[in-house]
Amino acid sequence: MSSLLLGHIVDALGGSLEGGARETAIARIAPLEVAGPGDLSFLSNPRYQQQLAASRAACVIVAPALRDAALARGACIVADNPYVYFARATQLWRQCNTPARPSGVHPSAVVDPTAQLHPSATIGPLCVVERGASIGADTVLKSRVTVGEGCHVGARCIVHAGVVIGADGFGFAPENGQWVKIEQLGAVRIGDDVEIGANTCIDRGALQDTVIEDGVKLDNLIQIGHNVRIGKHSAMAGCVGVAGSATIGAHCTVGGGAIVLGHLELADNVHISAATVVTRSLTRPGQYTGMFPIDDNARWEKNAATLKQLHSLRERIKALELALKAA
Repeated sequence: MSSLLLGHIVDALGGSLEGGARETAIARIAPLEVAGPGDLSFLSNPRYQQQLAASRAACVIVAPALRDAALARGACIVADNPYVYFARATQLWRQCNTPARPSGVHPSAVVDPTAQLHPSATIGPLCVVERGASIGADTVLKSRVTVGEGCHVGARCIVHAGVVIGADGFGFAPENGQWVKIEQLGAVRIGDDVEIGANTCIDRGALQDTVIEDGVKLDNLIQIGHNVRIGKHSAMAGCVGVAGSATIGAHCTVGGGAIVLGHLELADNVHISAATVVTRSLTRPGQYTGMFPIDDNARWEKNAATLKQLHSLRERIKALELALKAA
């Protein structure tokens, strides 16, 4: 793996290199606490400032407010948003150290003759692109991705291994103790610049399409039900489940393991904490949390039992208050 010069990094990404030489070679990008003399690191949270003083990194990316503290230990790159600068530095590193991925279809992939693939798209090993599906410019399907019939993936998307786009949604009508399948007649439409993590499943719509808008980021092992719509630049962590016909606004985040029940609506800029179960629509932006705090099992059971009695306790208190007023 080749190194990069600090001067090359600053020329490509901007920022101000201070207290260091442009010719300094960077061997890797590493966390602040383990970085060595040939490493580039970053500090985006002032709470970890103590690690900055002790770090052996060759250079640290910092915000203007931490410039003096960083210079006290050595070289730094001053950037308005160190975390975003770090993200772009990882992209630069990947570009300089990874051979260009050839576009085209891997010999082991299966592509229906009616599917439309942009010439710059990459279809990886063992992928399946079904009838009438379309894949946009510069999109990469890693290995074992399935894009179902009539589904569309936009430009510059990254779809990781094992993703299934356009499987049937979960729709059945009850009849005499049995289930009658509801055919899923919609498709999935995915916008541009979307990234979908490994083994995530996005179901096709029942009648209308399931829609993932531009810039959405989905982690591994996420389930998106039929007719769901996810707004632009929203992001979801691993193991999230979104039930059918839910609508997620733009610029939302959903923490790992959270559940959004079906037919609910989340406004733009709603942020759901990990493991929360969303049981009602959220019409105002903000941070929402609905998980029961962890405790040792004995105390947890006592608290859970007390929680179940809150309504009756409330009614008893109201009755006592009325009695006191009447006395």
